[in-house]
Amino acid sequence: MIIGTLGYHHFVAICWIDSVLKASMILTGMGPVSPMPDDGAKIIASLYALFSGLVFIAVMRVTLAPLIHRLLHQFHIDEKDLER
Repeated sequence: MIIGTLGYHHFVAICWIDSVLKASMILTGMGPVSPMPDDGAKIIASLYALFSGLVFIAVMRVTLAPLIHRLLHQFHIDEKDLER
């Protein structure tokens, strides 16, 4: 959220409240609130949306890894079975 807010405020030159609004809408997957005024704003929105999505995927992988590992042990699946 902080990265997106700072990016909008610095690179797009909009006020803090609008920066927070735009960053939070992209972070939650709702998309940008209003049309982007110029190409710089569109690039910042695109990069922040990609960054947010990748961070979400990484956090979910780290969070779910122990659960998936436990399920594999529950079904007696080991690494040798997965290689075939």
